[in-house]
Amino acid sequence: MIIQTPTTYFITAGSSEGFSELNAFDGALLDAGVGNVNLLKMSSICPPHASEVSSVDLPHGSLVPVAFAEISSDRPGEIISAGVALALPEDEDHAGLIMEYSAKGPRDQIEAQVRRMAEEGMKMRGKAIREIKSIAVEHLVVKCGCAFAAVVLWG
Repeated sequence: MIIQTPTTYFITAGSSEGFSELNAFDGALLDAGVGNVNLLKMSSICPPHASEVSSVDLPHGSLVPVAFAEISSDRPGEIISAGVALALPEDEDHAGLIMEYSAKGPRDQIEAQVRRMAEEGMKMRGKAIREIKSIAVEHLVVKCGCAFAAVVLWG
């Protein structure tokens, strides 16, 4: 089966508590709007000329390419965060680069780190950056929690 190259993307994040870490992960996916599809974890390249959209009404059960970061914890009081950054090159005929990062700590630190990672990745490729888009989410664990952030490709 050949999957065609996606033409659109959106950036999303969510968090949740759950009965177990898997339930918390499932809840974070629902919170991010991707809980009723099959995520296909991909490496971190956004196709040239892909357009950003606010979201997509994804058909339930569909196979959806996604670059994501997630973190789960069952330690009450712990702050966990996940973030993604998409670096878009000045030359729109070249691919964008997605970086993912999750760790214990506040959202702003995780988002700053993932943005630095995207900058470094483009530097390694010798590409000038037009723009970096990013999102991160933090979660204060009550019993069992998860934080999730993603760049979702579609179209």
